Amino acid sequence: MTENEVIARIISALPDASVEVSGADCHLTLNIVSETFAGKALLARHRSIQALFKDELASGELHALSLVTKTPNEAAA
Repeated sequence: MTENEVIARIISALPDASVEVSGADCHLTLNIVSETFAGKALLARHRSIQALFKDELASGELHALSLVTKTPNEAAA
């Protein structure tokens, strides 16, 4: 899965999101900022992103996702 495909999938689910991707191959770090995360616990935020890549994680196409999920206010602090 390419970096652009990862970003496109997140943006399709969270249109207001700002997404930065780092890493290579099947180990990616995603830094995502979205107002959608407001009021959600960290675990709920991460599960919502992992659900977008359920098939790729199950197949091994993506082996690991390291997630940083923040609201715009949290990111600005």
